[in-house]
Amino acid sequence: MSIKILGSIILIFFTYLMVKLTIPYFSFETDVDFLLTKQSLLYNKIWLSSFYLHIAASPFILMAGVIQFNQYFLKNHKNIHRNIGKLYVLFILLISAPTGFVMAIYANGGIWAKISFLLISILWWYFTWKAYSEIKNKNISAHQDFMIRSYALTLSAITLRIYTFTLPQFAPIRGVEMYILVSWLSWIPNLLVAEWLIQRRALKKSSIIVE
Repeated sequence: MSIKILGSIILIFFTYLMVKLTIPYFSFETDVDFLLTKQSLLYNKIWLSSFYLHIAASPFILMAGVIQFNQYFLKNHKNIHRNIGKLYVLFILLISAPTGFVMAIYANGGIWAKISFLLISILWWYFTWKAYSEIKNKNISAHQDFMIRSYALTLSAITLRIYTFTLPQFAPIRGVEMYILVSWLSWIPNLLVAEWLIQRRALKKSSIIVE
């Protein structure tokens, strides 16, 4: 089994877990998991609408990556790749990043957690917009680079929850300090990996040109 296939299987599994975590919220009860920490905001219709829109869009944009980075679809089903890509861009630019920005303003963990989540939202929107504008200008290489960056931040939804469940088992800190740490770890390592992948791809291209 190739690394890419294994990666797709892992991604599908975690997306499935995300869907399982999301479904209980659509009972629209106010005493479900994360909402228990947001009781003072339940009257705020902007925040509440942003929350539901944000979690409703998450499974689609996570699963979009399975197709968008799949070489089979890129080579044999370009229309599917193009159409799902358009939906991915629309979801992030119009729903996920803006609602993430609203939620970041009211984030738990104080000012440092708020700054982290605000930065994710802004960079996510920007990278996705750049990916779209570059493909419109037929700059395929730059489009791919910005899509890698965009999807790295999309995956922060998964890495946030992985760190939330695993770090308390090893780290001596708890409470607000832990939440702040997780808020930054959820996306900075993702972007570092994205930049490594982009540089690795660039080196491969340059070596092919030299040969």
